Amino acid sequence: MIVWLCWLYDAITNLAPLRLPVALAHGRAILHLEQSLHLDPERTLDRWLAGHHALGLALSDYYDNAHFIVTLGLLGWLWWARADCYRSLRNTLVAVNVLAFAVFWLYPVAPPRMLPGFTDVVASTHAFGSWHTGALASQANQLAAMPSLHMAWAVWCSLAVWRITARTWMRCLAVLYPCMTALAVLCTGNHYVLDLAGGLALIAAAWAAVRLWERHPVPLSALYAAPQRRRPEPQRRRPVREGRRHRAGFGGYLLTPRHVEERRHIPAPDSTS
Repeated sequence: MIVWLCWLYDAITNLAPLRLPVALAHGRAILHLEQSLHLDPERTLDRWLAGHHALGLALSDYYDNAHFIVTLGLLGWLWWARADCYRSLRNTLVAVNVLAFAVFWLYPVAPPRMLPGFTDVVASTHAFGSWHTGALASQANQLAAMPSLHMAWAVWCSLAVWRITARTWMRCLAVLYPCMTALAVLCTGNHYVLDLAGGLALIAAAWAAVRLWERHPVPLSALYAAPQRRRPEPQRRRPVREGRRHRAGFGGYLLTPRHVEERRHIPAPDSTS
């Protein structure tokens, strides 16, 4: 399943160079909509973080690595220790990615760092594991701002922790994790506020779809199974009556069942006679 998702992500990434002008236009449209709604803190946060190198490096490292380490680590732990709730949470995470890939395919959006007036904090601080520079940049989809998978995965982690434990301090960390992620993606110029809203809507839709599937399951074999032809019932043989003739093996003569039985008990002729 992971290999299939990586193949699908790579197929969408290969189309990015052809759709760069469209993605930039979509990014400017989202930023203009946020400005009209007075919900555009991205530029202010980005400029503030660009002036603090140490903090910018810390948030950039968090942005590049926590997204994968926390999510995949939690998923692996669920598979190992909590099989009772692993399947539902795994299906939710898969549904999140499939829905997000569909949006990336239909509506590519360039992040704020690619627009004039923004600083790519991750690239400028040379963060560890950066997907914006070097060899990793060619393997990342740079036009996948809407919806924010960082936000959707972070909320998924919160739902998973909230479901598997009742400890107060762990649930508090589960709530703080998506809040910290939201701050990091806005300050580093990688997402818009509406991207975060899109990520929340994405995880809600995936969760609802999986819950609906669990309540009304449809086996995949029923969708793809070919209709089987009904085999004709074998014809029953009529019972042979006592006086009825039938063909026996003795030279093809027609004998009755009584004669057949007598022939079976005839002694073999003596070879010396």
